[in-house]
Amino acid sequence: MPDPPRGDAAMRVAPVGVIAAAILLCPWLCPAQVAGEPDASDQADQAPPEQWAIHGQATNTWLLQPAFHSPYQGPQSLSPAANGRETLDATLYLGLRPWRGAEIWINPEMDQGFGLSNSFGVAGYLSGEAYKVGQNYPYYRMARGFFRQTIDFGGETTKVDPDLNQLGGSQTANRVVVTIGKVSVVDVFDTNKYAHDPRNDFMNWSIIDIGSFDYAADAWGSTYGATVEWYQDRWTARVGLFDLSITPNSLALDNRLLQQAQFVTELEERHTVWDQPGKFKVLYWLTRGNLGTYADALALAAATGQVPSTAAVRRYRSKFGIGLNLEQQLTSDLGMFARAGWTQGGVEEVDFADIDQTISIGLSMAGPRWGRPDDTVGAALVANQISRAAKEYFAAGGLGGIIGDGQLTQAGPEQIFETFYSVAATKWLHITGDYQLVNHPAYNADRGPVHVFGLRLHAQF
Repeated sequence: MPDPPRGDAAMRVAPVGVIAAAILLCPWLCPAQVAGEPDASDQADQAPPEQWAIHGQATNTWLLQPAFHSPYQGPQSLSPAANGRETLDATLYLGLRPWRGAEIWINPEMDQGFGLSNSFGVAGYLSGEAYKVGQNYPYYRMARGFFRQTIDFGGETTKVDPDLNQLGGSQTANRVVVTIGKVSVVDVFDTNKYAHDPRNDFMNWSIIDIGSFDYAADAWGSTYGATVEWYQDRWTARVGLFDLSITPNSLALDNRLLQQAQFVTELEERHTVWDQPGKFKVLYWLTRGNLGTYADALALAAATGQVPSTAAVRRYRSKFGIGLNLEQQLTSDLGMFARAGWTQGGVEEVDFADIDQTISIGLSMAGPRWGRPDDTVGAALVANQISRAAKEYFAAGGLGGIIGDGQLTQAGPEQIFETFYSVAATKWLHITGDYQLVNHPAYNADRGPVHVFGLRLHAQF
């Protein structure tokens, strides 16, 4: 991954005009209810399927990190100086239904800004809105572009509400869903009602996803692939095949069919506990690509006297991992979630984060109890860890995907606490205050703790 520009230029304020334009234009672009028609909630399952849709979102996120204790600094360390950064993205969601059960979606997007320390220095990175690339000025990319076909096989018919990348209509409980195109792996796998959306709930990478789920992606988190989902009674089985990046954490994907790829499968079980719904998921993934191991990198460094680098010892090999994911409604306005994951610790990080083991737990509550039904408050804890081989590699000066302090004399588990409060300022605008405490950033007990304060503005139509 090329190192994005640093310095004062990275602190430029996002163009306010872009946000203003998104806010002002979307009410005219988005289809509105015609006066005199019944509300969508009254039309039940007999509502005709939505044939097309235009939605939009704009998210501006600011992070502030006060100075913290750090006796030394490496090439991929979180800066110990007081540090502030911001990111902006604005997305259009353009959907069309060519025939029954089919949907075509494209998501043109504008991005701008940087994560703290250019998204380096914490394995469970601090903002899901910050990518592994950054730009001073707005730039365009196609975030998603995919085809989805839903095939109904009977059972109870339920209403499908219009949403981002989802046309309104209906579906049966038993069905098969096929998706192909440019997506993010975690659009389909490892989803969780309470912790999965950095534009609306938690922000930390290892809270919104299983931290050890090293899913295939380019530097923005997207890839090309195909998935099949089979819904039957209270079970769902999912399988998917996706392209890896050409080299770990690079901008470009390896589009040679099956040359470097990742297979993902997930089994979901839906249940009720004391009349409250919940889901439990088991995830397995297998990657085949050009990857290096920490042991090989250390052996080569010992023989040559150089700093170890996994890039110097890459060859075609496998990496795999498993994950557990629970979401459970406790009351009508309170829910909990928990995740745990493990991956093969001797092989380098591919496309996500330098995490080999992880466990997280949290709560999310909506605001009806205090008269704010559209507000949300959440709190979560996560602990991340790496293997012994990885610790030796980082202690010798090696660099990972997003961490590398140049040394690691005292290693410890990376421990993160995050809490947020999201205020529904209007029906379409949410304002969120966020706080994160990071102990042992990048598994380094010599540095930190780190306090990070966040402010997020999210408009959605």
